[in-house]
Amino acid sequence: MHAPSTNRELSTTQATQTANELGSASATQQAQAQRILDALPQTQCRRCGYPDCADYAYAIATGKADINQCPPGGAQGISRLAEITQQPVKALDSSFGVEGPRTIAFIDEAWCIGCTLCIQACPTDAIVGSNKQMHTVLENYCTGCELCVPVCPVDCIALEKSQQNANATGWEAWSQDLADTARTRYEFSKYRRTRTKEENAHRLEAKAHTKLANLPEQSLHTDPAILEKKRAVIEAAIARARAQRTTPPAHATHADTQCVTNTKPRESY
Repeated sequence: MHAPSTNRELSTTQATQTANELGSASATQQAQAQRILDALPQTQCRRCGYPDCADYAYAIATGKADINQCPPGGAQGISRLAEITQQPVKALDSSFGVEGPRTIAFIDEAWCIGCTLCIQACPTDAIVGSNKQMHTVLENYCTGCELCVPVCPVDCIALEKSQQNANATGWEAWSQDLADTARTRYEFSKYRRTRTKEENAHRLEAKAHTKLANLPEQSLHTDPAILEKKRAVIEAAIARARAQRTTPPAHATHADTQCVTNTKPRESY
């Protein structure tokens, strides 16, 4: 189920185009995109060439992507999408990978250095651990997306075939319950990471305001000209931080936008 690395390495230009396309989608396309999203396996693996399942769904709905770019869904997944979009069934595009059995990530505890990079890469928070402590994979929540593998600096993560329905592939190896769970965990993970980023930004801004209010006391400089220059730099940094919080980045994905506009995810776990 491996795909060429080019499908995983999403450029800023491509992501920006995706965000622009989502904004211009009609109500009909938006509704169809939701139906398509419901039919996807929710592995969030990026093999389709898009940042997540939601972006791929919207790309299909807006005519920017084909229905045969999802290896985890396989032939059955293509049939589902063909029915929704009223397109003919076609073979999976092999340039995005091949249909295969469900895989689960495993971490070699003897080699894990606790860098947390795999934790940050996991879209469903299926890896737990802390800095400089051993990490482990929660098998029930691993989607086999493979995103944790390339970020590991000591190459201690391997993918192994699931023992459940070992010979099954595509949707035959991946149930709707697993897809629903993966979707819920992904949405909550996006919400949590966005909230953490915003809280950190507010904390840094408050710190900057405190320093600004007592600049002479908190600075080693006494020259009024230098202090005024430093004040201008801090004020500019605060203004930039506010602008970034109120305006989603140009490369924001559909899921990112949902997390910014919603006060909480679809449901938590």
